[in-house]
Amino acid sequence: MTVFRIGEAAELLGVSVDTVRRWVDAGRLQAGRDEHGHRTIDGVELAGFVRTQGVEPDGRSETSARNRLRGIVTAVVKDTVMAQVDIQAGPFRLVSLMSREAVDELDLQVGSVAVAVIKSTTVVVERSTPAVAHRGRTT
Repeated sequence: MTVFRIGEAAELLGVSVDTVRRWVDAGRLQAGRDEHGHRTIDGVELAGFVRTQGVEPDGRSETSARNRLRGIVTAVVKDTVMAQVDIQAGPFRLVSLMSREAVDELDLQVGSVAVAVIKSTTVVVERSTPAVAHRGRTT
């Protein structure tokens, strides 16, 4: 079983350590203690918590796409026909190429909040070993 310390969970979720502590203290996220007294969160528990955070307020979505990353627009480059929009969603940088007309209609500007909706027939998944992933403990 994989367990994460509070700081590791916060880094994975893209939130502050204080936010994770508040969730634990409020009972929204279950945590235990390791042999040193540090709070730990079971990987399965953390995954279940994350899944519940992605649900629309009414439990439904107006689209079949389920991969939605909310972030801030960090760059917009437009030419006469196409545009490139960069979004920072937590630790992830997303780049979208779309029509200039779509960017203008959505009024996407640097500093705007946007949601990147990803619908793909191919998604490559790699097992991560650097940074956060290698620190998760397996017991």
